[in-house]
Amino acid sequence: MAKILVHVTVGPNDPTRAALAFFVARAVLEEGHHLVLFVAGDGVHLLTPESAASVEGLGSGKLSDHFEAINAATAEKAEIYFSGMSAKARSISPDAIVLRGAAPGNPNKLVQLIAQSDKVISY
Repeated sequence: MAKILVHVTVGPNDPTRAALAFFVARAVLEEGHHLVLFVAGDGVHLLTPESAASVEGLGSGKLSDHFEAINAATAEKAEIYFSGMSAKARSISPDAIVLRGAAPGNPNKLVQLIAQSDKVISY
């Protein structure tokens, strides 16, 4: 089992790439690997209820379906972080984040997670 970090900075302005990022994160779990997800920059917009309900990629599915699968993962299988600075800069309250168990992180945390991961995928 590998520890795979998926780093998402793409926002809802590119719905196909945004949905693909979470489709791949979902696949990490489905393949039995440990998922580390870090969402930053414009990507934090995707974590709001509005984006979760409306973003759908061409061939990469509905964001809400991917979130449902990720939310079903246990804490032993997934670690989920979002940039607290990115959320604050975009007036997104941590209470509005739809991914269960998502914790705020900062650049130092991201670097630590990268160093601890076997593979890193960035969208």
